[in-house]
Amino acid sequence: MLQIRNATIADIDALLHITKACAKHMISKKIFQWNENYPNREAFKDDIARNELYVLTNTDKIVGCMVISSVMDEEYKTITWDSPDDKNLYIHRLAVHPEYQGKGYAQHLMDFAESFAIENNYRSIRLDTFSKNTRNQKFYELRGYKKLANVYFPKQSVYPFYCYERIF
Repeated sequence: MLQIRNATIADIDALLHITKACAKHMISKKIFQWNENYPNREAFKDDIARNELYVLTNTDKIVGCMVISSVMDEEYKTITWDSPDDKNLYIHRLAVHPEYQGKGYAQHLMDFAESFAIENNYRSIRLDTFSKNTRNQKFYELRGYKKLANVYFPKQSVYPFYCYERIF
């Protein structure tokens, strides 16, 4: 049975296992989106401290995660978004272990985030995805997200990340 709950410090090792497996899986497909610097333990600790990290469990086994934040990262401040810069949510570190991909689990996580946004009167959800990850781009575009601009994360890649927004 699928459930989404807030993450705890005790979940971090499982989450690092998932994100490292995702990084390895993406690298095998020539998608150099995540590496040894990201995601990391400190990012997950900060997410938990802000009560923004959620885990997806399947019969009590953690199979995925995502961050739902109301804080705009510095890199996003140069982007011309389609909605005003208040009452927006930002999705980060969405991951589903490769063994569980293709089963609708990422859809389940995004359904949760979108319902959360609507129920709490947020204007939009904003996120980014790696320019070389066409599967993710299609995933978000099919959900109604609009590609707006590029942002760069030099510690992750020399290639850009595409910023997307969906207004509610």
